[in-house]
Amino acid sequence: MLKNTTISAICTGRGGAIAVLRVSGNDTLYILDKIFRPLRKGFSIVDAEPNRIYNGFIIGDNGNEVDRVVVSVYRAPHSYTGENVAEISCHASTYIQSEILRLLVKNGAELAKPGEFTRRAFQNHKMDLSQAEAVADLIASKSKAEHDIAVIQMRGGITLEIKRLRDLLLKFTSLMELELDFSEEDVEFADRTQLKDILTETKSYLNRLVGSFKLGNAIKNGIPVAICGEPNAGKSTLLNALLNDERAIVSDIPGTTRDVLEDYLNINGVTYRLIDTAGIRQTNDTIEKLGIDRAKAAISKAEIVLIVLNPADDIHRQFADIIPDGFPCEKVIAVVNKSDVYPDADVTSLPDGVGVVKISAKHKTNLDELFTKISNLGVADFNEDEVILTNERHYTIFSEALAAIERAETALISGLSGEFVSQDIRDALRAFADITGDEITTDEVLGNIFKNFCIGK
Repeated sequence: MLKNTTISAICTGRGGAIAVLRVSGNDTLYILDKIFRPLRKGFSIVDAEPNRIYNGFIIGDNGNEVDRVVVSVYRAPHSYTGENVAEISCHASTYIQSEILRLLVKNGAELAKPGEFTRRAFQNHKMDLSQAEAVADLIASKSKAEHDIAVIQMRGGITLEIKRLRDLLLKFTSLMELELDFSEEDVEFADRTQLKDILTETKSYLNRLVGSFKLGNAIKNGIPVAICGEPNAGKSTLLNALLNDERAIVSDIPGTTRDVLEDYLNINGVTYRLIDTAGIRQTNDTIEKLGIDRAKAAISKAEIVLIVLNPADDIHRQFADIIPDGFPCEKVIAVVNKSDVYPDADVTSLPDGVGVVKISAKHKTNLDELFTKISNLGVADFNEDEVILTNERHYTIFSEALAAIERAETALISGLSGEFVSQDIRDALRAFADITGDEITTDEVLGNIFKNFCIGK
């Protein structure tokens, strides 16, 4: 739980010209007053006005000037943590940063633990738990899509809807439990038809949220794109062309690629995880067989499959030999390679629904069309304004809430006692509380959530 201590940490990474150290706690300004000498004569940082910036020097043990700095002051409760906060902007010398931090600790501050500033913000009711977790997602975002999803959650995208549904469900479960006190009089306080409508609405919302995790998880970790085909079709050449880098070894010798090779590609703000696989063919080579098995596994798990086809051979046979029966054609893009040599390759034998693009991986021609097709498949269901789950904890809890709502709906339709319906609704309410943190009080649970935060946040 919250401790009556003042914490400090370096908030910025290496590589810039300026660094920022953050201090938070009741004694922030008193500690800072011991090491900060303002440019304004006769002024003490203890008397600083909130939301103001002050120039001055950090003074070392011997009265020497460590660095000229700028200090931003925020007073409780109007700060990130809800406590008194000061942010010290200094030059980004490793020595200067460590010396300022040492002076802060020497004069009463404690070193902040990972995520401790955000944890204090949560415990001081500056944000709920889902918003706090979004802070970590925002920091870790590697693409525009990840950033947009995290921003929506930080704004309370999940919280607002959950609060509305929670209030409705709480009202009805309270009325149903009130009925139990009058069970001998056989009266109903809760309108069953209205409750059914609320359960249907809640189930619909939870179904959409739970269903969004597949896309959200793919966006967070990179949408998997398997590059497959027969040996020497040009798979590794295509990977190099897409990445504009000599990432994979290219050889005329069949079976050169024997294991999966992965790299990341950003298209229109979305990250794709490209998986170059071994050429699929009949072989007696034990090692190559293992690579082929991994290639087939990569195809089965991919959200998008690029099958590289050699127009010098039977295109229909290549497709049928590599793409498993029943595999969704809408997830497949047939990349007909060597268009510089075979510009009129016949693709009419390919199944309906398969995307087709003719390229020359060697000469990097027509890659823009391929990028467009990949992008259209990868984010077909992505709406920047919708809440999308990327957090596995949220997915698990919302799945539990959905199961509870479905049980309540079944109990209601079956005409079971209101006691059973009420219990299932309360299970859902507890799950909602786990998302926002309304009922989370143990250090163990909070510690598990904030342990992956970076120090300084």
